[in-house]
Amino acid sequence: MHVIASSPEGLEKYLASEIIELGGFNINTYKRSVSFECDYATFYRIHFFSRVAFRFYREVSRFVCYDRLSLYEGVRDSFDWLKWLPSEKTFNVQVTGRTSSLSHSHFTALEVKNSITDLQQSVWNKRSNISLDNPDLIIHLHLNNDRGVLSLQSTFESLHKRGYRPAIGYAPLKENLASGLLKITEWNGTKPLVDLMCGSGTFLIEAINQILKVPLKFQQFYLFENWLDFNKYIFLEEKNKAQKRVVTFEKLSKTIGCEINKDVFDQAKVNIQLAGLENYIELQNDDFKNIQFKSSEGLVLCNPPYGKKLGDENELITLYEDMGEFLKKNFSGWEFWLLSGNPKLTRYLKMKSSLKIPVSNGGIDCRWIKYLIR
Repeated sequence: MHVIASSPEGLEKYLASEIIELGGFNINTYKRSVSFECDYATFYRIHFFSRVAFRFYREVSRFVCYDRLSLYEGVRDSFDWLKWLPSEKTFNVQVTGRTSSLSHSHFTALEVKNSITDLQQSVWNKRSNISLDNPDLIIHLHLNNDRGVLSLQSTFESLHKRGYRPAIGYAPLKENLASGLLKITEWNGTKPLVDLMCGSGTFLIEAINQILKVPLKFQQFYLFENWLDFNKYIFLEEKNKAQKRVVTFEKLSKTIGCEINKDVFDQAKVNIQLAGLENYIELQNDDFKNIQFKSSEGLVLCNPPYGKKLGDENELITLYEDMGEFLKKNFSGWEFWLLSGNPKLTRYLKMKSSLKIPVSNGGIDCRWIKYLIR
């Protein structure tokens, strides 16, 4: 099957590498998405192990689409809806993109719905109902350059929701973004890892789960289980393999998270316990300046306030100055990776970066910056 994966912006090539590792092929990367081909086993497997993707969409057809009539006829004629969508099954339609004459996503979605239900009505004299909360199928239409791409969405919930984080901090980092950023650092568990301001613990949890190759939390039901060609035998075989996968890591290095805010610290503690990783991660309810660590090498991470959603920019200058001084004094020889959403503030670290990778965090244009601490 031909599949499109949605990706955090800036992490497309890391998602592509992950998909190759899981068995996908014929990979192409685009802005915020990766397309690939795979067999059934791989398709189910990626839902259990892809740590970077938001969602997966199975492409079912492409057609010329420049106005209302070509949309209506293209949807109706380009896929066998009568086999895939019996009238007793519900569905809804999601639309992204636009053409010159199809610029209103709600109107476009309504036209897709009409095309399918009119076909059902003409053949069976009955039609499917629309369901927003519990559909059997989610049909996705993407419009671009007078072409339409129809896909079936494979899950209701985004895969970034891992299930271990009912408690989140004030400016939470999405789990799949954290996982992708960690892939960039190439941390492999053999060197210590320290998060200076760990918030609700997302970096720490994703780091350990990635090393231990822990599968994502299995969803109660995947939308692809409603598809006409769903292969239950292969699905259960892949699910059982994922459940039984145990990775032993004899020399996993110390992993420490520091969080000064007591309420947020308590949230992180709950999240780490729900993830089953309390034996791997040490939490400290303290100012990062009080961390003591004796090692000549390791990885320091930080997603500090940027003064955009959290914190006053002027007040944060002192925080960044203190961070830079603390790192140079105590962590010489280590790597430092900072997620920065404010280039003015990073100057106050007074450290020279060796790499800057553009990423988007919650709509904020950010840089994932690497420093070699001297």
